[in-house]
Amino acid sequence: MDRLATASLTRALPALLLPASRVWGCAAVALLGCLTGCSAQPGANAAGGSAAASGTVTLTTTQLRAVAVAPAAERTFTVEHSAVGVIDFNEDRTVQVSPPYQGRVVRVVARAGDHVKRGQLLFTIASPDLVQAESTLIAAAGTLQLTSQALRRAQGLYAIQGMAQKDYEQAVSDQQTAVGAERAARDALRIFGKSDADIDRIVQQRRIEPEMPVPSPIDGVITARNAAPGMLVQPGASPAPFAVADVSSKWMLADVPETDAPSLALGQSVDVTLVAFPGRSFHGRISYIAEAVDPATHRIRIRSEITDPRDELRAQMLASFTVHVGGATRSVAVPYDAVVREGDGTMTVWVTSDRQRFQRRSVRVGEQQDGYDQILGGLAAGELVAGSGALFISTAAIQDAAQ
Repeated sequence: MDRLATASLTRALPALLLPASRVWGCAAVALLGCLTGCSAQPGANAAGGSAAASGTVTLTTTQLRAVAVAPAAERTFTVEHSAVGVIDFNEDRTVQVSPPYQGRVVRVVARAGDHVKRGQLLFTIASPDLVQAESTLIAAAGTLQLTSQALRRAQGLYAIQGMAQKDYEQAVSDQQTAVGAERAARDALRIFGKSDADIDRIVQQRRIEPEMPVPSPIDGVITARNAAPGMLVQPGASPAPFAVADVSSKWMLADVPETDAPSLALGQSVDVTLVAFPGRSFHGRISYIAEAVDPATHRIRIRSEITDPRDELRAQMLASFTVHVGGATRSVAVPYDAVVREGDGTMTVWVTSDRQRFQRRSVRVGEQQDGYDQILGGLAAGELVAGSGALFISTAAIQDAAQ
């Protein structure tokens, strides 16, 4: 019986095993179908999209939520160059105030930061040259008074023939010489800053006034004060006792690449932006372009004069500026995010016609302004391109190509 049972079981075993193998085979086929059926296109990448060897990527509905699609449109672009510079005082409107003669500071009546008018007193000095000039004036005034009295007596005597003609003529000559000397002495005191009223007082009182006033030569703001009572000052000494600047305009100094030199010219319009004033722009024009290139950096120093009527800009502020070097042109434009720089340096965009299947296309990029890239070739206005998310599509294509 055991032998018969064993033989029966052996004959029945293939029949029992066959259904199980078919079940497992069907399960394997189903699993493979699930693994390969996640994308409708062959070549599925790790991101879930599909990319053909020709640079075409098809995204799933979920992936499309991360991609913004918009038509390329025409925008106005201006030819311009940008760089970074610093703000400084306009040295053409800045004056270093020194006395015309050597002396010792007696009084200081102005402070740094004060707004002053032309002719307003800044400080005074005691000058030995002024003392000498006043002494000369007092002596010349006395001589003039004496010769004038002598001339009046000579005129009376000459009228009654009580004086020889040559003596009369000598009296006239002496008086005219005294007049000239007195006028020269007055003019010398005017150089020292004395007014006519001051000069008349010195003559009448016969008293020396050793303090020489030093006024501001222009309207502006005192940007530096180095004077102090008792300090010896002289013409041309550095630093000057005071510096006064007209702050209604400033300079913007920058170093630009030498490759920009051919497109720069005096008088070109400049727009300046600063971190301290977000959302605002200051305007000016190029007033100076250096004749030589810095051999160390191969950059050229340019200077722009910026209008600042409210005196808001401060010296040494960092500034970004844009120079308009050409007229405005209309060109196809796409957002910055739409252009992808490939590993070989080419610029590409991803174009679609059905908002699901995207194809890589090489383009030529021009200016970048206000968040848009100027497209000079490779794309027409109205074509749909991927904006934000274009880099994701490019990465998916690279991953698929590597598989």
